[in-house]
Amino acid sequence: MVTKKFGERLKQLRNNSGLSQEKFALSIDMDRTYYASVENGRRNISLKNIDKIANGLGVSLEELFKGI
Repeated sequence: MVTKKFGERLKQLRNNSGLSQEKFALSIDMDRTYYASVENGRRNISLKNIDKIANGLGVSLEELFKGI
């Protein structure tokens, strides 16, 4: 399922940045529980929020979707 693979990719990139879910979610002005549900593959996220996450991680959209 694409939402699960996307969530796994987000978790990988976030862990590489050394941030907790809570600190990362706060840094991009997103609710932690919402972000956690995205990482766990339980939410079909909007393009606007995908862009917000990519910017927060400092990666391009292309890099964000790499390997999915």
